[in-house]
Amino acid sequence: MTAIEIIDAEVRDVVRREGLDPVAEPSAIRPIVDRVVANYDERSLTQALPPLRDRQAVARAVLDAVAGFGPLQPYLDDPTVEEIWINEPSKVFIARHGRSELTTTIFTATEIRDLVERMLKSSGRRIDLSSPFVDAMLPDGSRLHVVIPDITAEHWAVNIRKFVVRANHLDELVILGTLTAPAASFLDTCVVAGLNVLVAGGTQAGKTTMLNCLTAAVPARERVITCEEVFELKVPLPDVVRMQTRQPNLEGTGEISLRHLVREALRMRPQRIVVGEVRQHECLDLLIALNSGIPGMCTIHANSAREAVTKMCTLPLLAGENIGSRFVVPTVAGCIDIVVHLATEPDGSRTVREIVGVPGRVEGDVVELEPIFGWRSGQLVRVDGYPPHLDRFERAGIDVARVLGRSIPAEREGGA
Repeated sequence: MTAIEIIDAEVRDVVRREGLDPVAEPSAIRPIVDRVVANYDERSLTQALPPLRDRQAVARAVLDAVAGFGPLQPYLDDPTVEEIWINEPSKVFIARHGRSELTTTIFTATEIRDLVERMLKSSGRRIDLSSPFVDAMLPDGSRLHVVIPDITAEHWAVNIRKFVVRANHLDELVILGTLTAPAASFLDTCVVAGLNVLVAGGTQAGKTTMLNCLTAAVPARERVITCEEVFELKVPLPDVVRMQTRQPNLEGTGEISLRHLVREALRMRPQRIVVGEVRQHECLDLLIALNSGIPGMCTIHANSAREAVTKMCTLPLLAGENIGSRFVVPTVAGCIDIVVHLATEPDGSRTVREIVGVPGRVEGDVVELEPIFGWRSGQLVRVDGYPPHLDRFERAGIDVARVLGRSIPAEREGGA
């Protein structure tokens, strides 16, 4: 046995004797590791033990193995790593600044299964042949997704999306170059005025970060209810209730869907509803909530603001045959006020590509859009459009003309 294996076994023996849970009490494990490593170092002077070349490196490796997630822990601790995924035991990838790279980390199939079981322990969720997919949150807030054979061809597919908080407020996104100061100021006023905001973009475009920054602009006295598949949103307000979905139990019952959460949120005196992401028929319930006068925000996967609105018109149709486009399209036009579209640039940076208003008009089953900020010559600039519901800005004491840097046309004054 190597020095690491001997020390690992001794640390685990102490942990068992003291009745500690490494997952629930990681801070209690470090002193034990340090004590065992020091003891081993002293014994190695008089006993025939494998040499201990680097005490700090050994202590870190043992701590990661016992109280962390083994070889993946350094990547989880590295703030530059945004995502980790395992395609097979010999192929572990990470993403830094939007770009992927193959690591030198190698597992065995058994080690991956043991690692996933340890990751799921704190979440209470499970994965097996009857439920071959799982979404869960790790103790540090990272999102875990696992798929097993025979859904995958041969190996367990593991994906860990770290929630790297690069910004908590819109002005911090300006510093990062995600959007301009005028655009940030405009979005801030839209949230304060109670407009409904849809954040769109591709995978890893920064939608959740944008949504978090938008929620920071919500007036502090408002009561916010969030609905997510897995907890990711961190709303910096005093009156917040966070809810997440639940998988069915071993008997196939007890599932709580995102659609269920949105309906329940309406019974909780919300002044603002925030949905992490709409993907299916929960879109209908969100539209009904917004149509009842409760302001809200959500994200959606789409390649442009136009595609995002089109998708919002399509997803509710999944709710049942009695739901038709004649109801959905005008409802979307009347409920969604602002669409923010983000994209990932070739260098891995995230930028807001367009901000459009939805004036509420429909022409030939197509929801009209009004560009307010657009992408011109490689930058986000003010274009000709205006937001809907100018009266809401007035009631909030906001001068839209000053925020947008130009006067409001006479025909828009006091109108939607």
